[in-house]
Amino acid sequence: MNIKGKIITLRAMEIEDQELLRDMINDPEIEKMIGGYSYPISKEQQVNWFKANSNNQNNLRLIIETEEDGAIGFANIVNIDWKNRSAFHGIKIANKKFRSRGIGTDSVMAVMKYAFEELQLNRLDGSIIKYNEASRKLYCDKCGWVVEGVKRKSSFKMNEYHDELLVGILREEYFELVNKTNYWEK
Repeated sequence: MNIKGKIITLRAMEIEDQELLRDMINDPEIEKMIGGYSYPISKEQQVNWFKANSNNQNNLRLIIETEEDGAIGFANIVNIDWKNRSAFHGIKIANKKFRSRGIGTDSVMAVMKYAFEELQLNRLDGSIIKYNEASRKLYCDKCGWVVEGVKRKSSFKMNEYHDELLVGILREEYFELVNKTNYWEK
């Protein structure tokens, strides 16, 4: 089943998508904007990761695509806790030319729709490096997420430690946002 946004489709990841993912992991501009760490990944390592992770029902990894551009990014719903109905979410857009077109907003909204309306999750969590203002605006200003805390100096990037914003959204906040904005109305 594909997940439809207004302008994007989220679909299952395929072996053919691994080069796109590897390019994003190996892109220093993308890497410095996300939490965690990465190191250079080979084609073989990327394919091995895909094979090891492709059948895990607690970690959904999806490709973001548009009709005109094809595969352009990655979205996830990971560390799903079925008892407490929560998960962690993030996205990556592969190329700057795909930004500022509503793709990020539509991707997050489509993930939330699936998480809250289909999976019946109660909350989604995420994290944003404090200097990543574009991600903070996307999640908090456009998609209704709330900064719930700060992990001080928890992310090491560019030879220094940076604060990480802990963000989240509850199921009822998603429905309030959809009702307020009429997001899914044609």
